[in-house]
Formats: sequence, structure tokens, C-alpha cells
Amino acid sequence: MTDLPNHPSDVSPLLTVGMSVYNGGAFLREAVISVVRQTFSDWELLVLDDGSTDGAVEGIADITDPRIRVIRDGENHGLAARLNQAVSLARGKYFARMDQDDICHPERFERQLAYLAAHPATALLGTKCVTIDAAGEINGSLPFAAEHKELCRRPWTGFYIPHPTWMGPVAWFKKHGYASPGPYFCEDQELLLRSHKDSCCHVLAEPLLAYRMPGRWRWG
Repeated sequence: MTDLPNHPSDVSPLLTVGMSVYNGGAFLREAVISVVRQTFSDWELLVLDDGSTDGAVEGIADITDPRIRVIRDGENHGLAARLNQAVSLARGKYFARMDQDDICHPERFERQLAYLAAHPATALLGTKCVTIDAAGEINGSLPFAAEHKELCRRPWTGFYIPHPTWMGPVAWFKKHGYASPGPYFCEDQELLLRSHKDSCCHVLAEPLLAYRMPGRWRWG
């Protein structure tokens, strides 16, 4: 396994961002750059290559930000296993999800961290999302609810907390973890089914992430 480079100081960052990558293609660079351009700067980005074969991870080698750590072992373990790995390697107080093809608003981290600092009882914080097509054009938005009661009102029909916007204390992610191997494309929902009764969730009303989704249609 290669783990390069380290955070530029001896002090652990406040935020660890976990991004599992499997054949990230042309969208990976834009996703990583959207993290690098955050107004909040005290973060580390763990890029976990899950056995990619398309060369996309090698293609971001020129983004030489020392806060980025690329972790590779040449194996394919699946998203849930890589997310658990990212949590186990996290040196921050808080952990955030980021997907390989989405785009963060420049103030995403700053605004989410400010909310968590002001509301320490919140275990999991998401944000509203717009959706974008392959060309990066906005084509809709994801369903939205803000408060815990509404978010968890019908747990078996799903939780409208967009997974690439998740942020919360590392301790919460370590406590609950992802089921691995994860259910088919449902690892986040499965985690919430186990944890929502004793975890306070919230979603910010600001659209702070662009979620990559092909086609011109709208949820909700």
C-alpha cells in the first residue's frame, strides 16, 4: 500500500474527507479540484483507489496538494469497505463523504463545520443538492427535508440525506460503520436504518453540492 503525501503539519486536520474511487474517469479531476478550492483549508483528502483500471487516479498526480493522500493496494473491495477504511485512517475530528464524480460548492466544508460546531448534538449533517448532467449543466435537484423528524419519518422508504454531502464526527462513523459487503447500492441507507433512532440528523437548505446524474429529469 502506498500512502502519499502526509498532512503538511504535525497537527491533525479538523476534517477528513473520504473519496473511494473506482474508474473515476474524466470527472475525478473536477471532483478533487472542488475539494482543493474549498474556503475552509484545514482538511485532508483520502483518495482510496479501489482497484481502478482506467488511469484516472494516475491522472491527478499533478495536483500536488500535500493535504491529499492517495491510498492504493491494487485490489477491489467495494465502496463500503473503502469507506470503512477511510474512517479508520481519518485523523480529523470530523469525517465527510465525497464521491468521485460530484462537485462541492466552495463553501461546503466551511458552512457544514460551522453548523456542527453550533449544534454539537448533530451526528450527521447533509446539504441540499442540485443535480448535473455529464456536461456539468444543472438538470434538477434531489428531494429535500431539513429536520430529523421529517428525514426519518418513513425509514423504510429511504432517508433524503444525500450521501456525498454527509459530514459528522469521526466517532459516529466509527461507532456505526458500513455493512461490508454493503447491500446493493444501499450501504448508506442501511447504515441510517441502524442508526437513525439514536442519531440526530439534519440537512442544510443551501445547495452545497452538485450531484452527477445523467438525463434531464427531476426528483421530487
